[in-house]
Amino acid sequence: MRILFIGGTGNISAVCAQLLHRQGHRIIVVTRGRSPVPAEYTAVRADRYDRRSLAAAVGERPIDVVVNFLGFRPAEIEIDYQLFRHRVRQYVFISSTTVYGKPHCNLPLTEETPLGNQYSEYARNKQACEEWLLSRFRENGFPVTIVRPSHTYGKTWLPNTVSSASPIILRRFLEGRPVFLHNGGRNLWTVTAAEDFAVGLAGLLGRADTLGEVFHITSDEVLTWRQIYLEIARAAGVREPRIVPIPLDSILEADPAFEAGLRGDKAEHGVFDNEKIKRFVPAFDWRIKARQGLAESVAWFMADPARLEVKPELEARVDRILAAWERENGGL
Repeated sequence: MRILFIGGTGNISAVCAQLLHRQGHRIIVVTRGRSPVPAEYTAVRADRYDRRSLAAAVGERPIDVVVNFLGFRPAEIEIDYQLFRHRVRQYVFISSTTVYGKPHCNLPLTEETPLGNQYSEYARNKQACEEWLLSRFRENGFPVTIVRPSHTYGKTWLPNTVSSASPIILRRFLEGRPVFLHNGGRNLWTVTAAEDFAVGLAGLLGRADTLGEVFHITSDEVLTWRQIYLEIARAAGVREPRIVPIPLDSILEADPAFEAGLRGDKAEHGVFDNEKIKRFVPAFDWRIKARQGLAESVAWFMADPARLEVKPELEARVDRILAAWERENGGL
């Protein structure tokens, strides 16, 4: 198949493109030229948020499947709809499990779990995109499939509650500095290796029976956030990491901007039933345990000191939360 990736060089998308290329598919990647595209792919340079730019770059080339990792608002999705509605067999929208309602009423979460995240604008926008696309499927057969990743990581992303695109937790562990965890990190959580996610996604492409369907694709391994942090410390050779338990309300009082990422996501239990994706894609399974995957990520970051650089403003936010808790309690 000829598969167009809108966003093909990111944490998850790059791994998915690699797997599909190995399977013999032709990969086309829309890029703004900021990240390198493998030479074996076809790169088309465009601003994906500008309809004319995207249309000119894609041209009349034949495309079987579009996989959109860069859709965040309905207006962006409408651009894709106008461009691809009469020329592709399938349009895959990468959504997010953050769309599920918070707080969760029942576990494990399934694709039928009610939607509605009052704490996260990102999640509400993803939900609006899903609803718009599914209405186009019902009205005129637009060939959409919805895929919801949860907390998915690769070698260049290390799961944490602050910013998984940053090695801030690892760096602070290595330097003996404290980090905070909401409510002691007791809530259950699922982290999924991008390599495992890619198997599930690849198995859905080019199939008529997946059109109009919604799938989440996650690991079956369930840990607490504290266990995840201890695995990161273990992989880094840090025996006694400084993990400070702070109530969620105290964190948000010190930095309200963390509400979407915590109350709207990581402070909730994240446990998923993957029966549907396994039924459609028998090859999908949880293969990479968190201990292995997190150790690979830690090793990647530690192999080059430059990879451990952290934005000062992110460090300042963490320090501010810890300082507020220290003032309130007379110490850490």
